[in-house]
Amino acid sequence: MAGIAAAAGVATDTVYATVGRKPALMRLLLERAISGGDDPVPAGDRDYVRAIQAEQDPARKLAIYAAAVRTIHGRLAPLVRSVQGAASVHPEVARAWKEISERRARNMRLFAAHLAGVGALRASLDPDEAADVVWATNSPELYLLLVGERGWTPERYEAWLAQAWERLLLA
Repeated sequence: MAGIAAAAGVATDTVYATVGRKPALMRLLLERAISGGDDPVPAGDRDYVRAIQAEQDPARKLAIYAAAVRTIHGRLAPLVRSVQGAASVHPEVARAWKEISERRARNMRLFAAHLAGVGALRASLDPDEAADVVWATNSPELYLLLVGERGWTPERYEAWLAQAWERLLLA
């Protein structure tokens, strides 16, 4: 918190008065990273979700989502390690991260149901399993492994993700 105050050129008390304690700041940073703006945006109201729903080609749906995931993780991934570290000390941060993870899982169920509803999923693939595959592969942790540790470019990650989803999910 002192580092944030110093970077902002304000007193630490000002950060606490404006944002709250570290858990509140972490949640605010996470929500901004996910939505890309100052205020949280419900998943159904995001431009890329609307584009996915309007797109007819299942492979293009996956490519649109992979591009969105790359953009989101470009903002979110740098926070993940800090959040995970803070979560071990602050139960409120752990709770916020768990809530965000569960929300992401619910959104993946909606995404998989959409793919199933347009006849795009492989016949042998249950929508719940498809949702879990998308949830796991679009995690910020995987992005950090491939982009942060293995040196992939964000563009390579995006292309790989779209292709992996095509192979794993589509009929």
